[in-house]
Amino acid sequence: MASLEDKMIESMKQNDRRNAPSRRQLIAGTAMAFGGLAAVSTKLWAGTPEGISRNAESIHQEPVFSTNPKRVYEALTDAKQFQKVVLLSEAMKSMGISAAPAEISAEAGGAFSLFGGYLTGRQLELVPNVRVVQAWRAGSWAKGDYSIAKFVLQEDVSGTKIVFDHGGFPNGQAEHLAEGWHVNYWEPLQKYLAGQS
Repeated sequence: MASLEDKMIESMKQNDRRNAPSRRQLIAGTAMAFGGLAAVSTKLWAGTPEGISRNAESIHQEPVFSTNPKRVYEALTDAKQFQKVVLLSEAMKSMGISAAPAEISAEAGGAFSLFGGYLTGRQLELVPNVRVVQAWRAGSWAKGDYSIAKFVLQEDVSGTKIVFDHGGFPNGQAEHLAEGWHVNYWEPLQKYLAGQS
């Protein structure tokens, strides 16, 4: 005769067999588990959509000039005035850029060519004394590579502040371009405007 302990063990084994998943349940459970992992990884991947850069470089600068926005706007958009800025720039001294004069269209959609043709692009938006937005490129970039340069002119207690943003340029160019804006635009523009006062 089986002892009470043996009966309890046998009863537990029967319960385990009845509660144990069938082969079909095991296969379905495994498939669901892998499907769940796939769904989780898809959700994680979907959190950073394909094609979105989280490390694109951009430049933000805010130079101040001791004159009114009208004078700054004219110096940036009038070819004869900007050529005088170019002649004061570091690029003219160090790069041996040709003496081809600046060409700047005064109309949105028009072209510009600066620093002997090394910098070229299109005027995307021109709001007199307020804003200049350009599709801008350097001659050393691959064909078809353009960036966006945006100059917003704001009255400041000292004169005019340019809130400047430049983005969309090839990666690895930020430091070079940021320095270039200082030595080829802001510093010579400051000298030019000071001489015109």
